[in-house]
Amino acid sequence: MVDLSQHTKKFQKELNSGISSLILLSVLNRSNAPMYGYQIAKMLEESGPDIPMMKQGTLYPVLRSLEENGLLASIVEPSVSGPPRRYYQITDDGRVALTEWVEIWQQTKKYVDLNLRGQ
Repeated sequence: MVDLSQHTKKFQKELNSGISSLILLSVLNRSNAPMYGYQIAKMLEESGPDIPMMKQGTLYPVLRSLEENGLLASIVEPSVSGPPRRYYQITDDGRVALTEWVEIWQQTKKYVDLNLRGQ
């Protein structure tokens, strides 16, 4: 017997991989100021509390990867209430990537929707 939950977890992980990057770039593009990880996580949680698309443990590696690829920049600032915080902001290259990724997402979504409806 096939363990469907295992397949579902793998599918969800693969699907979330690129979507997480797209969402983070979009969030930081809309922000008027740099944001730190926990702040981003709380905002995402509030926007879809019943849909846990991105766990905090996943958030930080994606932020680091986007920064390593030049799509985000960060600065570390001391915090009054704990350890220093790393604030992220989108770069010009990140804005270009976001524009391209949104177009790809829209095309992909349309293609998937058409095929799921059998058209």
